[in-house]
Amino acid sequence: MKSPTRHLLNRFAPTLLVGLLCAFALTAQASEAARPESIRIAVPDLSAGSKPSAGGVVDVLRDQQLLEKEFAKDGIRIDWRFFKGAGPVINEALANGQADFAYLGDLAAIIGKANGLDTRVLSAGVRGVKSYLGVVPGSGIKTLQDLKGKRVAVFRGTANQLSFASALASQGLSERDLKVINLDFNAANAAIAAKQIDATWGLSSLLALRDRGLVELPVNSRDLKGAGSTQAVLLGTGEFIRQHPDLTARLVKAQQQATEWLRDENNREAYVNLVATTANYPKVIIEGDLAEENLAHYFDPRLDPEFISLLQQGVDLAAKERLIRRGFQVSEWVEPRFLDAALQQPQATQAAR
Repeated sequence: MKSPTRHLLNRFAPTLLVGLLCAFALTAQASEAARPESIRIAVPDLSAGSKPSAGGVVDVLRDQQLLEKEFAKDGIRIDWRFFKGAGPVINEALANGQADFAYLGDLAAIIGKANGLDTRVLSAGVRGVKSYLGVVPGSGIKTLQDLKGKRVAVFRGTANQLSFASALASQGLSERDLKVINLDFNAANAAIAAKQIDATWGLSSLLALRDRGLVELPVNSRDLKGAGSTQAVLLGTGEFIRQHPDLTARLVKAQQQATEWLRDENNREAYVNLVATTANYPKVIIEGDLAEENLAHYFDPRLDPEFISLLQQGVDLAAKERLIRRGFQVSEWVEPRFLDAALQQPQATQAAR
């Protein structure tokens, strides 16, 4: 005679089996539905032409279609979103859930974090980017001290502002000693060419104005022993990283292919040609800007003590200059595990050295 328990099991086993199969199917569907249709990457547009460009690893990734190839098998689209408004606009996009990753200069990334954006630093993008002081020819401005009381254009809310604050601080100065005007790079270049301002603190595009006799470049961040240089980072949103750690790992690993290519001195000329074509910059400007740079160090992606220290100096200076309300510890912001894993891959052995 069958026991009551065995009888119940025999009676309801088919129903239980069907229920379990349905549950597994629903779980699989939910997992599939959780996959994003696209990965949205926000980038400042530094191009002087009609095609967007950010230089560095971004231009290499797009030119070689490395991310597109990595995620094609999943049917995931790579959605590059370029912003002329640079850091402040990209922080808005991150705050509004319109981007999953961002390539940003240090100050914009720091401001976003200080204002409560849930981001993680996944890798260094570039370190020690040179900045230049451009002045009206014949102005007599030879040093940063000569800027006291002068009209100086700076792109506020971006790495350019933090860079300038760092350069000034190295000489015992601050923005309060000057008449600072907020202009983006293109507007600042036009203003100084028209002699509407006395000076501007900018990037390599000033070399083109110098070659045309429209500005003099008496000081750059290399002259200041690195004070005034800028760093860039790859950020990921905390939400995307938590929901898709596997996709995050694959994105960082794919980026590493571009980074290795950039750090190879044999590719210097090809990189210069790529940016010149993409950003519509004269080759001579890019060559001049990179002439003294060791590309292996310049594009080193590691979140090593040196880079973390540079970011922490930026945070501390931003707090001191009241660009952010309060500082924070960079060591709690960085998320090196994805890059560390990528650097362990066989193809990344050169970058790990």
